[in-house]
Amino acid sequence: MTAIVPALLLSVPTAGEEPRPPAQETRIDVHGFRVVESYSGPVSYYKIVEDPEQPFIRATYRPPLETVTLGAEVPESLRQHTRKVHWRWRAQVLPKGGNECKDGFGDSAAAVYVSWKRGLKWYSLKYVWSSVAPKGASCDQKRNLFIVQDTVILESGGPVGAWKEEEIDPSAEFRAHFENGDPNADVPDFVGIGIMSDGDQTQSISSADYTDFILIH
Repeated sequence: MTAIVPALLLSVPTAGEEPRPPAQETRIDVHGFRVVESYSGPVSYYKIVEDPEQPFIRATYRPPLETVTLGAEVPESLRQHTRKVHWRWRAQVLPKGGNECKDGFGDSAAAVYVSWKRGLKWYSLKYVWSSVAPKGASCDQKRNLFIVQDTVILESGGPVGAWKEEEIDPSAEFRAHFENGDPNADVPDFVGIGIMSDGDQTQSISSADYTDFILIH
C-alpha cells in the first residue's frame, strides 16, 4: 500500500493548481488523407482497405514510380492543444537496404510526418520504419529558410506483417529537435500529418499499412 500512495499523490492537484481536464480523442479518418501534390509524382500507389475490424491505408511502391505523399490536416481547434499523436502501422515489404541515415539509401517501408508551420516556415519530424537504420537514431537533418526537418527511426527491420502502435508528444518532440530541448520554447501550430512509403533510391518494392490516427487533447 505504501508504494501506491506516492503515485496517487502525483495525480492529485496541489492547492491553487487547476485540475487538468480528462483527455479527449479526435480520430483522423484514413478516408480523409489526400495526395500532397507539391511533394508527389503523378501516380498514387495508395488504396483504402475496408477491413471489417478497421479500415486502413495500404501503400505499395514499385519502381520506377515517383514517390507520393498523402496528408491530412489537423483541425484548427487542436493545432495548439494536441497532447499526443497516436497511430498504428504495419510494414509489409522492407525496401532492400533502406537506410535513412545513409546517402542514396533513404527509402522507408513506412514514414509518418508530423508537421508544424510558423509564418512561411515548415517544420517536420519524419518518423520511419526502416529496413536497416539503427532504431532510435535521428538523422538526415534538413535546414533552410523554408523547411526544417529531422528523420527519426522508430522501428527497424522485422517482423513484417505485424501491427505496431506508436505515440508521441508533438510539443515535446518539437522542442527536443528544433529548440534545443527548451521546455518553455513556443511551439508553432501543429497543422498536419503525412504518410509515405518509398523505394525509389534503392529501386525496390516497399509496402506498409497505416491506420488508427488519433489526436489526444
